[in-house]
Amino acid sequence: MSKVTYHVGLDYHQHSVQVCVMDSKGNIIQNATRPNDWQSVVEVVPEGGTVFAAIEACCGAADFAEELIHKAGWSVNLAHPGYVARIKQSPDKTDWADAKLLADLERVGYLPKVWLAPENIRELRRLVRYRQQQVNQRRNVKLRIRALLRDQRAKAPSGINPWTKAWRAWAEGSEELGETSRWILSEHFSEIEMLSQKIRTVEKRLTKMLTDDPVAQKLLEQSGVGLVTAATLRAEIGRFDRFRSGKQLARFCAVTPRNASSGQRQADAGLIKAGNRELRRVLVEAAQRLRRLDDYWVDFADRMKERGKPSNVITAAVANRWIRGLYYEMCHLAA
Repeated sequence: MSKVTYHVGLDYHQHSVQVCVMDSKGNIIQNATRPNDWQSVVEVVPEGGTVFAAIEACCGAADFAEELIHKAGWSVNLAHPGYVARIKQSPDKTDWADAKLLADLERVGYLPKVWLAPENIRELRRLVRYRQQQVNQRRNVKLRIRALLRDQRAKAPSGINPWTKAWRAWAEGSEELGETSRWILSEHFSEIEMLSQKIRTVEKRLTKMLTDDPVAQKLLEQSGVGLVTAATLRAEIGRFDRFRSGKQLARFCAVTPRNASSGQRQADAGLIKAGNRELRRVLVEAAQRLRRLDDYWVDFADRMKERGKPSNVITAAVANRWIRGLYYEMCHLAA
């Protein structure tokens, strides 16, 4: 006799989880609020059945899904919260209804799934994003220094490049700055030194994490790819073979043009807005390096320039075609 199949929708919250259990015919067996603990959630489902569960991707959901997979033996899918909200077609929102919808979508096979990254990739993501937070903070401090100098109408002598030792010596000794402004400037420079040291520490840890990763090492072999680019690609993409094609991967990386055609009008409207912005950032930076360093992409950029394409369009095109080509080289590697 075959086991009974249960479809479970989990509306996840920090302290509780709404659990809707549904049979294969769509009948609700139970829809209850349980503490945020995998054992408490498992108790809601009758014993002896095969469980297929769905939970919306949110902060903490991936770790909770991993617990249910490895400790309870469930099959758990992460759902895209944006698409689930569109499917709901109702202005009302309750945990009871959200859990029911997830269970029903899982039951009929219409759940909009997102990839559940393994723990090692999630850890790498945290480290990559932490580094970017430190970089963003350092950039903001530099902007404050610029604003302070501009506010005091201090102008650097010609021939001194910004952020060099000579430029810093000029800024700290500028006669235009008052005593308080000079103290603030010194504090800002100290903060930059501290953040730069933290960034170097993070990058050493990234190097250690990627040493035994064959996918990351293969990425580091690519022209124009350094530590940060490789780590970001590995962390945000994870498995290249989870995408059906290079084009789909390029859209995930937000480096493909958005189609804006209607009737007889055929046109593009810039890069797509959806997608991973961090991937787009590192790919655009990689494309800018490739345009200078790699003969193939130098020729490609020159041909586009002869056709009258602006520089930003050329860079986006290089990023788009490069990641699509990389897909076919990388997708056979095991995660």
